[in-house]
Amino acid sequence: MKRSSALSVVVGLALAPLCGSVLAQVAPTTAGATRAEVKMERNEFLKTHTWDPVNEVWMLKAGVEAPTGMKTRAQIKGDRDEFLKNNRWDEQASNWVSLKGTPRKMETMSREQVKMETAAFLRTHRYDEQSETWMLKSAPAPKK
Repeated sequence: MKRSSALSVVVGLALAPLCGSVLAQVAPTTAGATRAEVKMERNEFLKTHTWDPVNEVWMLKAGVEAPTGMKTRAQIKGDRDEFLKNNRWDEQASNWVSLKGTPRKMETMSREQVKMETAAFLRTHRYDEQSETWMLKSAPAPKK
């Protein structure tokens, strides 16, 4: 029994480099861009951005101006918070319910409530960079 499992490991290790090179050759290109164009775009991006390992996001380097016409991270979060002020997540119905009347004050909610509402919002919405708005995510396809 040990001999057959050892043999399968050896065969797998022998075939791994072949499979990796085949997969590398059929990797999709970036929308018809040449390799030189992709490298140039990457280099331009790395001149202006740095990776923040704590927050796991790309950040603009100090002294670099954000592109004109783009919303800042604070503005995007403000849009999200505005939605959360005017809507609440209904766990039983699994959807957002519009609050009638005055918006609720987020600062009066407990930290746990804000965390749960924000998590529900991020499950149901995504930020569309082209339109610079939060969009409702499409419903997942039913499982068969």
